[in-house]
Amino acid sequence: MSNNRHVAVIGLGSMGGAMATTLHSAGWEVTGFDPSEAARDAAAEAGISTTAELQDLAGTPFVVLSLPSAAIVEATVPVLLSAPGTIAIVDTTTSEPATSKSMDILAESKGAAFIDAPVSGGREGAANGSLSAFVGASGTAAEAARPVLEALTGGSYAHIGGPGSGNVVKLLNNVLAAANLVSVGEALGVAKAYGIDPAVAAASISNASGGSKVSANMYPNWVLSGTHDSGFSLGLMARDAALAIDVARQIGEQPELLAAAASQWQEALAALGPAADFTEIARTVAPAITPAGAPHKTTVA
Repeated sequence: MSNNRHVAVIGLGSMGGAMATTLHSAGWEVTGFDPSEAARDAAAEAGISTTAELQDLAGTPFVVLSLPSAAIVEATVPVLLSAPGTIAIVDTTTSEPATSKSMDILAESKGAAFIDAPVSGGREGAANGSLSAFVGASGTAAEAARPVLEALTGGSYAHIGGPGSGNVVKLLNNVLAAANLVSVGEALGVAKAYGIDPAVAAASISNASGGSKVSANMYPNWVLSGTHDSGFSLGLMARDAALAIDVARQIGEQPELLAAAASQWQEALAALGPAADFTEIARTVAPAITPAGAPHKTTVA
């Protein structure tokens, strides 16, 4: 196999591990890295070659990042660029625009391309190559990353603008989803109080102008069922919602409704903890419609 079909996947968690498997199935020579031995073992069971040393992947022609934060992106990219040979680094992390801009400058100085391409579609989309991606990059960089982007999305990605713009739109997407999870929960709580089955109300609304993926899928599948097993944590959604508001305020915008919703996520974070599933926000905004009910309150003596 040509070296130009060699891709490193950095971060082998739920999303990164699934993306590594998708690339492997599409014929790429994949090597994965994660500081967690358990994550590396899980990837190895899926047929992915792994390494315990990030430095081993310096100079790999293509790289996919799936990391927890912008700070880890900033620490990782210089290591990957410490040897020649990298063509494109595709960062699927929900990161910060300023970080992507600085990484783009660094990559360009090394003769490589850096692309911010945060994704949507969850574990299922990552596993079957049907993610959607919000791409921020120069035209040249986006073209360099095209083979990897197409493998991960089936071509379902939008080149939004220059470096950092993919991060901005992904954050806006997430804060809108966060606000919708709050508003749909509150609406279904009102329906329940009126004696209406929340599932019936959700299905009816989903066929009308107030409908959304949240009312059509998230509430029926994960909230009303009580499973709360989306695979995306409340801590990450609370972080993304807060970061979206921070990015807006940095440029002088004051999105009041979105900021109010982001505050509710911080309250849910305090009540439920970062490891809770993000759909458990319903337990704080509409506990009557969730089988688990409201979170337990701890009393300090």
